[in-house]
Amino acid sequence: MLAFPTRFPVRPRAVNSHPLNIVIATRESRLALWQAEHVQSLLAARGHQVSLLGMTTLGDQILDRTLSKVGGKGLFVKELETALEDGRADIAVHSLKDVPMELPEGMLLACVMEREDARDAFVSPRHARLQDLPQGAVVGTSSLRRTVLLQALRPDLRIEPLRGNLDTRLRKLDEGQYEAIVLAAAGLKRLGLQERIRCEFDETEMLPAAGQGALGIEVRAGRSDLIEALAPLVHQPTWLRVAAERAVSRAMGGSCSMPLAAHARLDGAQLHIDAAWGDPSLGGPEARTPLLRASQSGLATTLEQAEALGQAVATQLRERGAH
Repeated sequence: MLAFPTRFPVRPRAVNSHPLNIVIATRESRLALWQAEHVQSLLAARGHQVSLLGMTTLGDQILDRTLSKVGGKGLFVKELETALEDGRADIAVHSLKDVPMELPEGMLLACVMEREDARDAFVSPRHARLQDLPQGAVVGTSSLRRTVLLQALRPDLRIEPLRGNLDTRLRKLDEGQYEAIVLAAAGLKRLGLQERIRCEFDETEMLPAAGQGALGIEVRAGRSDLIEALAPLVHQPTWLRVAAERAVSRAMGGSCSMPLAAHARLDGAQLHIDAAWGDPSLGGPEARTPLLRASQSGLATTLEQAEALGQAVATQLRERGAH
């Protein structure tokens, strides 16, 4: 099923016309709680009674293997969706880049909020930029997307797995397990940790993941009361951008096992989307296969138009050899 409605929700005329009691299902990491509390405060300001249901997901528990080997991004949202299904919670707040491209039957992405910084951040205690790292330095990331992009920029580097929540990753860096790590700038900024960012990668060299930096809110389909309550939180330009990005990934069969990047920009009604695909098995100093890139521009004032642009980019990638 589609991961979003065919039209943007209609904003209610009266802010507090139908106050609701809303329970938010959230992961219990510091970043996930910040995101849920952010939504809680926005809804409370509109007269709703909002509480949190903290949960530990399977993705939070399995830290010794990469997501691509243990079930993918859905490990971070399944328990939250179960709480929606059985009525323990009304909405779930997600980092949109962690949400699978296809939602379970009966679930709907009811709201996409305004995007934070979508870029990747270079974090290192001793080096200011990726270019400053010594030959063969160890860089931590468990993202296949980041792996192939880093290999394209610096094929001499050793890319090693890095799992855990944000604080755990920073601790491992500070303990000396890595010379540098790559994280989403949005998470660091939301937690007030922007001083850990040595530099932010240009989006053309480290193309972000689909939906990176954006928050999505999931509900059970048919909850028109919640869709109405969430409508004031919708940021349509962000939703158009991430709809195009997620369409690329969906058309490519995207998951965390797909070394795929997709990022869209909006200029008025014109949307431009870039995507890149690489093969992590071909990395290292002897790499011979470059990244495959594709782009598309066009009018996008509806989610359908944004999706079509994303699908066109995916077609280009497949024609150029991505699989």
